[in-house]
Amino acid sequence: MAYDFIVIGAGISGASVAYELAKSGSVALFEAENTPGYHSTSRSAALFTPNFGTPQVSEINKASKVFFLDPPEGFCEAPLLIPRGALTVASNERSGLDDLLKLSSASSPIYEISTEEALKLAPIMRPDKITAAVYEPNVMDIDVASLHQGYLRGFKRRGGELLLKHRINRIERQSDTWSVTSGDRTYKGRKIINAAGAWADQVGELAGAMTIGLVPKRRTAIIVDSPECLDLSAMPLVDFIGGAYLKPEAGKLMVSPGDETPVKPQDIQPDDFEVAVLVDWLESNTLVSVDRVEHSWAGLRSFVADGNPVVKFDNKVADFFWLAGQGGYGIMMAPTLAKRAALQLLSAD
Repeated sequence: MAYDFIVIGAGISGASVAYELAKSGSVALFEAENTPGYHSTSRSAALFTPNFGTPQVSEINKASKVFFLDPPEGFCEAPLLIPRGALTVASNERSGLDDLLKLSSASSPIYEISTEEALKLAPIMRPDKITAAVYEPNVMDIDVASLHQGYLRGFKRRGGELLLKHRINRIERQSDTWSVTSGDRTYKGRKIINAAGAWADQVGELAGAMTIGLVPKRRTAIIVDSPECLDLSAMPLVDFIGGAYLKPEAGKLMVSPGDETPVKPQDIQPDDFEVAVLVDWLESNTLVSVDRVEHSWAGLRSFVADGNPVVKFDNKVADFFWLAGQGGYGIMMAPTLAKRAALQLLSAD
């Protein structure tokens, strides 16, 4: 069978653009693993932070809010956004807070609060570790699983075909048709959408496309118990300038150093030394005493040089479209990027 569109990668980027395209043509969605979104989507911090990222990333994030608050009928059963709030604190140097305050807007306000107010919002913190704080009320938790599954279910309802355990090993251009080979089977399509995450440059190389200079970077996280004496269910995300961040997670605490260590594309695993350093930081800066790390993991965030997503046709080969380089904001940007990518792909006919 020849498809109108072949999408490579069934994480949030691939699933969302496949969903949008399936309204207008036949779509095959290829995934190398046996589970969609295994490498990055399922390892997200699951936060809607509209003011974070480059100016372009922030604009895209804010544009996605309409979809999150009012998804299509039948897309999901529960709300996609859950109020959380974000508290950013400084222990000495406050320049990072001043930079954050400059991003405040009417739709996404950020304002300074006293250290006393900060401690009420996040009683987990040590008072001597805070000299200044700002609060951002419009940061929310994203139900990533519901968002991803909503796209995949909608894609299948629209007649799309999801092909799991289909790692691409050859891509060839013949006349005006692409041939994509996985194992011993070959599939044909008019246009390819490269949503392969950390592997996007490798997929581009198979197709003879230009490299975009993609750099995958490791992000580490751990889950630990909350102090039994404190109710942290309503605590906001707490981000330490120059340090780590943490937030409540199903009655426990998710903590990350916010690391961005360049690595090769892989099934990334946490570094034991980095986890030990993170535990030491947590005990030094909060009231948490870690008896054991319940769970640790790492995810891949992929960047190009300017920090903006790559959403465009390739400059070298025809009908090869890049949807890559989301730099850790892929969940937030997915609704907007999928619509913009689909518009470019469909208008090119």
